[in-house]
Formats: sequence, structure tokens, C-alpha cells
Amino acid sequence: MRYYPYALSICLRYLHERDAALEAVNDGFMKVFRELPRFDAARFPDVAGSLRGWLRRIMVRTAIDQFRATHRHAFHTDLDSAEAHLAADPGLTPVDQFSFEELLRLIGQLPPAYRAVFNLYAIDGYTHEEIAKQLGISVGASKSNLFKARAQLRALLTQYQHHAHTGYVR
Repeated sequence: MRYYPYALSICLRYLHERDAALEAVNDGFMKVFRELPRFDAARFPDVAGSLRGWLRRIMVRTAIDQFRATHRHAFHTDLDSAEAHLAADPGLTPVDQFSFEELLRLIGQLPPAYRAVFNLYAIDGYTHEEIAKQLGISVGASKSNLFKARAQLRALLTQYQHHAHTGYVR
């Protein structure tokens, strides 16, 4: 079970409930074992690194599939709410000093739809087009959810008096 903790950490980013993440890990490993004969290690000079990347892609996709199944309506918002977010101040500066654990804890507090888009875009490097395809939403909804996720993260950082918002610089 060398890769189990790694797989679980990936699924927990998308599925905040541990039981759901564990189910996604199990489903993901079933896919890995089923597809392992097709994995062409000869194409990759660093087999361990490429296997890890391949495993990551499978776990992300499996977690997203489970997320979509359990949060079908998480991407819907009413027009008044969308308008309020569009009027927000885009001039706020990004946070440049925080620990990885702090960031993951804050991301975990986001609503499921925002958390999924933020993870895919900011952490896993997907484009909005890829996110839209993965989650079955429009590109605009992906961009909107990312904007809202960032705004909520800023608000959470301010709420917790994070050192990046109090002027403390290392």
C-alpha cells in the first residue's frame, strides 16, 4: 500500500467526507488494477514518477465522478447571488505567505462546487475547458466558481487574521 496515502490525500481534496474519499480511493484502485496491463512503463524513463502521475489522474477523475454523483446541483446559483459576486472588488492581492496545511484546511471549508473547481484549476493545473468537461458544467460556470472560491478564501483568511492580511512579512 505504498500509494494508498497519496491516493487518499488526492480524493480528500475533492470529497471532504472521509467515507466518500475512501470509497473513491477503492474505486480508483480498482481502475488502476484493471488498467495496469495497459500502462506502458517502457515509454517513461522514470517509471515510478510516471506511475505516480498516472495514479494521480485516475484518482482525480474518480473523485470527480463521485463528486458529480453526490453534488449534482452544487453548481447552480441564483441570479442575485451571481450578480453580487461579479460586483466584488477584483483588486484584492493574492496571499503569498501560508503553509500548505493552512491552505488545505481553508480549501476544505469551501462549498463543494467551489472546492472542486479550485482544486482542479489551482492545484491540479486543469484549464477551465477541461474542468467544464470533467464536471459537466459550462466554461463560464467554471470561471465563476473559481472566482467565488478565491473570494471566499480571501474572506476566510481575513476572518482568521492570517499573517498575510495583517501586514506581517517574513
